[in-house]
Amino acid sequence: MKSGIQELAMITVAQIDYGDPLQFEVRVEHGGGATEHLVSLSRADFDRMTSGDYKPSVVVEAAFHFLLDHEPKESILSRFDINVISRYFPEFESVLPRYIESTRKLDLS
Repeated sequence: MKSGIQELAMITVAQIDYGDPLQFEVRVEHGGGATEHLVSLSRADFDRMTSGDYKPSVVVEAAFHFLLDHEPKESILSRFDINVISRYFPEFESVLPRYIESTRKLDLS
């Protein structure tokens, strides 16, 4: 599941809006460069994806670990809603729980 790219990347997630949808600024640093992204996550999608068991920022970070396993940071859209990922990668929601667990382990170390 983990590629060398996403393990070396630094992902910073900051929640900037607590309404619906939730809004996040995400910065991905890797290879001497960085990209910035504005990501939204509806409360309904958040509840469906996690049953509310995790912080929304953990879900967003896990989504970026998934994306980095599938494409370089420069290919990730600069602005998108989390549900768009499944349009490009149909397996996203089925593997998201594993990425969340991996992200939580990284946060605990």
